[in-house]
Amino acid sequence: MFSSGHMIMTPRKVLALSPAHRMSEEEEEFSPSVLGTKEHWDAVYSRELKTFEDYGDEGEVWFGEGSVTRVVKWLNAQKLPLSSAVVDIGTGNGKLLVQLAKSGYSNLTGIDYCSGAIALAQSICDKEGVSQRVKLQVADFLGSFAPAEQYDVALDKGTFDAISLDPAGAKDKCLQYVQALRRVIRPDGIFIITSCNWTRDQLLQHFGNGKICDSSEKFFYTFFGS
Repeated sequence: MFSSGHMIMTPRKVLALSPAHRMSEEEEEFSPSVLGTKEHWDAVYSRELKTFEDYGDEGEVWFGEGSVTRVVKWLNAQKLPLSSAVVDIGTGNGKLLVQLAKSGYSNLTGIDYCSGAIALAQSICDKEGVSQRVKLQVADFLGSFAPAEQYDVALDKGTFDAISLDPAGAKDKCLQYVQALRRVIRPDGIFIITSCNWTRDQLLQHFGNGKICDSSEKFFYTFFGS
């Protein structure tokens, strides 16, 4: 599904860059897709939960295991306290949180609007022995999610991509996402996003200029070309 082209952006260094899938600033809307609908993901996680229950298969890691490794490695390099509050937006099967828990992080939250995804993530966390470090919640990030406190780190591995494909008002929902993120992340927090649709510059247009962060200093971005 994805080529090997990718970019990892840190404040000081671009490690690799593929020009694939690069879009102009004006071309920020995508063709609507079933991948942007809750019905699609409900069906996906219903199947994956049944497969896990029947065969123990944990399901697909969105963007591959390498994307999880890169995010965990970068976050570890920031030397944050292991008690830092971390939220995974659209956690899916929760594999990213599992790896963070195994790295020692103890205050992890995963949310997803699909109950099947949360049930699968809970089963995997139980299997991997990290349930005490991970809290899971069925919640719509654009609607019902209202945490009592803000997070030090927010993670997104494909959720903003899916929202940008929603046939029911993707542009407005992308704006809602930015507003929701502003509510849940601390002013000095870190936002980590993995995308196959957006370039770094386009994402900084959405989340930079004081909206979420003023510069790339608190912004980590992984790009996958198609």
